[in-house]
Amino acid sequence: MLDTCRSAPTFWMFKLLRLGRYGILRQLHLEEALYRTNTDNWCIISRGDPNPAIVMGISGKAEKLIHVQNAKEEQVPVIKRFTGGGTVIVDENTIFVTFIGDVELLGVKPWPREIMGWTGQFYSQVFGNESRFQLTENDYCFGNKKFAGNAQAVSRNRFVHHTSFLWRYEASRMSLLTLPDKRPDYRNSRSHSDFLCTMHDEGKGEFTTNALTSEDAFEESVAKVLENRFSLLPVTANEAMNESSETYRISTKIVEL
Repeated sequence: MLDTCRSAPTFWMFKLLRLGRYGILRQLHLEEALYRTNTDNWCIISRGDPNPAIVMGISGKAEKLIHVQNAKEEQVPVIKRFTGGGTVIVDENTIFVTFIGDVELLGVKPWPREIMGWTGQFYSQVFGNESRFQLTENDYCFGNKKFAGNAQAVSRNRFVHHTSFLWRYEASRMSLLTLPDKRPDYRNSRSHSDFLCTMHDEGKGEFTTNALTSEDAFEESVAKVLENRFSLLPVTANEAMNESSETYRISTKIVEL
């Protein structure tokens, strides 16, 4: 059981928020509020959204990143989030993990690449040395295939780093996304099916680890590694909402196609 550590200094504490199936739009609104109006450190974990959605970075353009007519026909909403990064489609098979806080807590400079390096080391511990996990450019991979996408925002010393992990995925939904013009070198021109893999399939293979045995096991592994590094204070969604403010300009929104 996690220690609540209510007497620990706030600077060394992460508030751990487990949202279950909360919905990606609601979660992004909450994360943006905590990033912009709260000064605490947060780790937010949630399970997939039962309603599929396409999520773009703040500078994304739907006509370049999405097969717009197909998305309309499938009635899949498009969300523009408040962070940078690429475009993902999320559904009930996605797991979300977000870190929000002060970069000094991580012991790195407030630069995206340094924050990415810290998360790479963190997830190396989550998956273990026996896994094939590696940070390749800005992606989490098993071997040369991506299983998780990252996005960030940094403002002075405060950061948000959130990740969508593919426990499974449906190829028909992934086909709603185009092959982006800007893509990592290691991808080359591989299609989504040749470029992506899932945690579920990796867990059935030769290089499985405890974190890959189930979605529950992965969530517990994330919490355990965080607990080994920092004090943790479990909080509820209501407590998190009460600690944020709505007095800011909301960037996360639904995009009309």
